[in-house]
Amino acid sequence: MTHFFQRNLTLAPFPAGYHLITEHVENAIPEIKTIQIGFLQIFIQHTSAALTINENADPTVRKDFQTFVNELIPESYPRFIHTYEGPDDMPAHIKASFFDSSLQIPITGGKLNLGIWQGIYLCEFRRRASGRNLILTAFGC
Repeated sequence: MTHFFQRNLTLAPFPAGYHLITEHVENAIPEIKTIQIGFLQIFIQHTSAALTINENADPTVRKDFQTFVNELIPESYPRFIHTYEGPDDMPAHIKASFFDSSLQIPITGGKLNLGIWQGIYLCEFRRRASGRNLILTAFGC
């Protein structure tokens, strides 16, 4: 029999950057432990932040992500029009579109089946963001 569990997770505000949130996610939906085979779907309800999966051990990877993406999509780009909330407004929207608004992760034996060096990142693109809302949906047998 397939079971579905859904939880809202509001993360505290993070500064601009790439932040490991795997533990926050796992703690917010403990029902994962009851699923032997299934999936966790994570959706972020924002257009200026995103989600991705990458290196969970060396924090320089997250710093390099930030450096590269900020150089690729600079706040100083002179042709942006949508700057109502400051110079990081439109760049944040574009950066969010380069990443994911949702992730799907296998659940095996009651645990997220991430690779040994994989972690879930909140990609925060605003300098003064509010808390971010995630919808977590776990389903499986």
